[in-house]
Amino acid sequence: MDLKIANKLAFVSGSTKGIGHAIAVALAREGARVIVNGRSQSSVDAALDKLRQLVPNAQAEGFAGDVSDAAQVDALVQRFPDVDILVNNMGIFEPKPFEEISDDDWLRFFNANVMSGVRLSRAYLPKMKAKNWGRVVFISSESGIQIPVEMIHYGLTKTAQLSLSRGLAETCAGTGVTVNAVLPGPTRSEGVTEFVDKLSGGKSFEEAEKSFFAEARPSSLLKRFILPEEIANMVVYVCSELSSATNGAALRADGGVVRAAF
Repeated sequence: MDLKIANKLAFVSGSTKGIGHAIAVALAREGARVIVNGRSQSSVDAALDKLRQLVPNAQAEGFAGDVSDAAQVDALVQRFPDVDILVNNMGIFEPKPFEEISDDDWLRFFNANVMSGVRLSRAYLPKMKAKNWGRVVFISSESGIQIPVEMIHYGLTKTAQLSLSRGLAETCAGTGVTVNAVLPGPTRSEGVTEFVDKLSGGKSFEEAEKSFFAEARPSSLLKRFILPEEIANMVVYVCSELSSATNGAALRADGGVVRAAF
């Protein structure tokens, strides 16, 4: 299927590994020009090498910078003043009891997970509207609906992304620009593997995975961690020309872990 995004310029924040890298690879396979982003030049270079191995004809370049830093966002926009597709994927998470989450932790999570997308969208949406075409996608989480007791601060930021994406979509009414959120379920990314290891008590990953879905996410229909590529499939469709009727939506790619029927 031709998703009609060949030569569109896409910026994917936090795309050196995990879901973000899978999205960058999938966009490159569709012929989009992709900007890979990570905090360090070495991580960006490594991610670009891996992407080019997977997609030999990829049109890809990198931007090393922490987009939770307003100055780094300004530097990005100076270098790439105009993008067609913005995927707000960069984010942080960590398990921590509520009583131990400090004010600094709350602010750090909000700045990284919410304000990075606010600043990037504020920079790129006006030009998308002027061209009458653009795609903005926020990578939220099922944790924005089913707040995880082990990391409430993370869940709050993912709920905020849902409000932000819907609100921005309202500002694009009547244009060829769409803003949507995708809600992954528990995904087997590098960070989640480390997270499971912390909670496993020395079990193998397979044993820990089974325990996790029996105890922490028993509502999952998939009963396993989702692969980053499975999330990327949904995201790339939402970035495509073919998804023009999908706007202001919260789209679940959660393995059925959210029990709501709507």
